[in-house]
Amino acid sequence: MVKQTIFVTLNALVAFAIGFGLWYGVFRTSDMPIVHSIYQGGPLVVLLIMILIMLMVFVVERYFSLYSVAKGKSSVQVFFKKLVTLIQANDYDGALAACDKQRGTTANVLRAGIERYREVKADAAMNGEKKIQLTQTAIEEANALEGPLLERNLIALSTIASIATMVGLLGTTIGMIRAFAATGNVEGGVIDAQQLAVGISEALVNTAGGLLSGILGIFFYNFFVNKVDAFNYTTDEATFEVLQILKEKEGM
Repeated sequence: MVKQTIFVTLNALVAFAIGFGLWYGVFRTSDMPIVHSIYQGGPLVVLLIMILIMLMVFVVERYFSLYSVAKGKSSVQVFFKKLVTLIQANDYDGALAACDKQRGTTANVLRAGIERYREVKADAAMNGEKKIQLTQTAIEEANALEGPLLERNLIALSTIASIATMVGLLGTTIGMIRAFAATGNVEGGVIDAQQLAVGISEALVNTAGGLLSGILGIFFYNFFVNKVDAFNYTTDEATFEVLQILKEKEGM
């Protein structure tokens, strides 16, 4: 929890520094009209850039965690076939070694169940039903620990998508206020076209920035939620198969 807090804090600070540097050091001095127009979006552009960078960092972190850490070393299907063969041969030490080699969410959950069953299978004081119940409890406890790791930072993606849209809307509103203020300050019957253009530019830049981060945030949130659901389904299916094999061994 502490590491996660530090990660989010550093992400925000670095993203803010990069956002301010781009807004004030790059966009302000750029000779390209389109790039310079981003600077005219006002200070809220710094916040929008910060939000976009934080979003990308969370996306990279989730992708790495789900595809490199949670998935494990090799194909889950290949690992599971090997694991089933070892369990059917009563080679529980080999099954535990296979889980340690594979790692990942599914392997960690299965390892907890297999280890518990190995501990209680020779206990003559327990019947088969009690052994399976203890094994299932161990699996459920391990699954409860692995679940939050899969879902970590998903709330952050959802929150960023909402905040980005609101910040963009705020910038749009401020820009339109400036634009209407320019039309209200008429001297000699002539509207200050420059101030009017600045206000409209600020409104449009903030609208585009807010929509960009909001769309990306919603897309990646739903993408990773689907991936987490797929991981959970695979784990549930694998644990069910293992429990069925162990029940057969116990004559249930």
